[in-house]
Amino acid sequence: MNKPFEPPPEDGIETVALREALEERYLAYALSTIMHRALPDARDGLKPVHRRILHGMNLLRLNPGGPFKKSAKVVGDVMGSFHPHGDQAIYDALVRLAQDFASRYPLVDGQGNFGNIDGDAAAAQRYTETRLTDVARRLLAGIDEDAVDFRPNYDGSTDEPVVLPAAFPNLLANGSQGIAVGMATSIPPHNAGELCQAALYLIDHPAATSEQLVGFVPGPDFPTGGILVDQRDAVVEAYRTGRGSFRVRARWNREDTGRGTWAAVVTEIPYGVPKSRLIEKIAELITEKKLPLLADVRDESAEDVRVVFEPRSRSVDPVVMMESLFRLTELEVRISLNVNVLAGGKVPKVLGLAECLREWLDHRRDVLGRRSRHRLAAIERRLEILIGLLIVYLDLDRVIKIIREKDEPKAELMRVFKLTELQANAILDTRLRSLRRLEEMELKRERGELEAEKSKLEALLGSEAKQWKMVAWEIRDIHKAYGPETALGRRRTTFEHPPEIGEVDFAEAIVEREPVTVIVSDKGWIRAMKGHVADLSKVEFKGDDRLKTSFFAETTSKILVMATNGKFYTLDAAKLPGGRGFGDPIRLSADLDEGADVVTAFSYRPGSKLLLAASDGRGFVASADDLVSSTRKGRNVLGVDAQERALVAVPVVGDHVVTIGQNRKLLVFPLSQLPEMTRGKGVRLQRYKDGGMADAKTFALADGLTWKDTSGRTWTVAPADLAEWVGNRAEAGRLPPKGFPKSNTFG
Repeated sequence: MNKPFEPPPEDGIETVALREALEERYLAYALSTIMHRALPDARDGLKPVHRRILHGMNLLRLNPGGPFKKSAKVVGDVMGSFHPHGDQAIYDALVRLAQDFASRYPLVDGQGNFGNIDGDAAAAQRYTETRLTDVARRLLAGIDEDAVDFRPNYDGSTDEPVVLPAAFPNLLANGSQGIAVGMATSIPPHNAGELCQAALYLIDHPAATSEQLVGFVPGPDFPTGGILVDQRDAVVEAYRTGRGSFRVRARWNREDTGRGTWAAVVTEIPYGVPKSRLIEKIAELITEKKLPLLADVRDESAEDVRVVFEPRSRSVDPVVMMESLFRLTELEVRISLNVNVLAGGKVPKVLGLAECLREWLDHRRDVLGRRSRHRLAAIERRLEILIGLLIVYLDLDRVIKIIREKDEPKAELMRVFKLTELQANAILDTRLRSLRRLEEMELKRERGELEAEKSKLEALLGSEAKQWKMVAWEIRDIHKAYGPETALGRRRTTFEHPPEIGEVDFAEAIVEREPVTVIVSDKGWIRAMKGHVADLSKVEFKGDDRLKTSFFAETTSKILVMATNGKFYTLDAAKLPGGRGFGDPIRLSADLDEGADVVTAFSYRPGSKLLLAASDGRGFVASADDLVSSTRKGRNVLGVDAQERALVAVPVVGDHVVTIGQNRKLLVFPLSQLPEMTRGKGVRLQRYKDGGMADAKTFALADGLTWKDTSGRTWTVAPADLAEWVGNRAEAGRLPPKGFPKSNTFG
């Protein structure tokens, strides 16, 4: 039972629950923002402000090819009649419709300063002039033929269209951006010719999916060009769900500047990135030394974009330099896809590619039906008039007499000739000069043409297949006007796969690749001699120091250093001191712990494996990739007890491991019995009663076991002679073969 209405208190103050008031007002605000401001209509792809601008310009007859009118005139009319939200908001929307770098297919033809790709604002509305483009004319085609519904404007003084007829796939072709309440939309521009092809396929195959239509619409087509570098699977998924993003990067090419030097020239930048801000940010990164490969950036743009990047050195790889720019600057951006639109002009909904095109096609069929019915009504009205006129021609004298003599000629004509009021009015409005035989023949010809057109329209309205055929014909006309062979319709954004350069240290990419020989002394001094030097007999050392190890590398190599505490340190070969002096202590480049010494050093080879072992006979196999450190503190890999020390770090070759203990016991066992680990103490390689491990290495059993004695001679034990030393991991082993060095090392 409803409660009786309670009048407000006498003091005029009505009590309302705060929650109810907030809910009601917030809902009203949210609906207003969603429906009338932020989200585009799926049928014509326009927000209310854009639709009102185009309608207002159409009323001013600012047709393509006609004279321009001041933007202030357009803004004033639109604000006064349709959009009472401030002139600046209207003008900003008008400017964007005219910018060829913001709209893929501009709807407004602007004359004057409408801003530029640098991010500069347009001139004031009193200085610029506008008119409609051919694309806008197609969006408005049929608006005077009852093609769409109209509704009262904000004050009821006139009417405005609910939606435009939209003989152009504007939603996806020009895209849209908007933030509503609790939802947003982000639709990048697409190629109209490709959209037309997809729409034609959808007409022939109504059950086609978004995945199939991606074959016609492979991705966005931005007005500023650029390169799309996403995988096809990601693009297909984005179009299927209506949500996703696209990676777009600048287009560039290498230009030789003479004498072996070159520069990278960017000719297209990503969509929506102001060029001046982009260059400013890059200049800041150069100053902050975050782009070590880049020496300078210059803007040489005129009408077209031309940004020149000079490398720090001509030895820099252009691809690597540009990849560093793509990673750190807006030369590569992610453009989101969120097709949140008003489906049917009423319901906010996220649509996929197929659903978007279906909304447009259904709207075009509805517009075709409404225009056809409007034309049919006009034909029937005209035919009614023609029939009346032809009746008059049979007895012109009597008609003239009635008009001259009767006080009410219309009523008399209707009575005598059995005419309708429409026919009688047409007869009375006919000029005397038309009352001739030639005019009668013209009326009969017109009647025949109209009756033939009427039959066609009735057949069209009675057949769904004929309606879709007519819609397809209209779409082919759009494709002809904006296809790939036209200047405006040619695809600007292309597709490429980014180069596979892996994880590159861009600070090192500037180093010119040259061969070097790295020398490490017994006391932990390191240096790099130019070239690959095989004979080191003349190399001098400081005091009683001597050679510990040497190996060939390049200036671009990373040097891995193993310390007795099990840590690995990473040095840059390019930063090593030259070979003329004694070098520098490794401690200057790495924070070795107190009491730790250098065990060995070697050149880092990505993907390689190493055998690591400590003096207590424990160890494991590790990947070289897990040994690289990015800091001076190194990486703790091999765990050793306080009284033990890291002993061995040798490359893994072959299928067996050989170990020799301080007790002069030798053991051979399969490499497969060792685990591969990233860090830890590992497992026991050989068991000892006294002492610990002296040395270890890996080898191929089929090639036999080799070692070098103190004289530098190489000894080899055949596989058949090794049978008594082959066992399993963690066994004690046997005394080594005859001739094994007393130093208990493999040389």
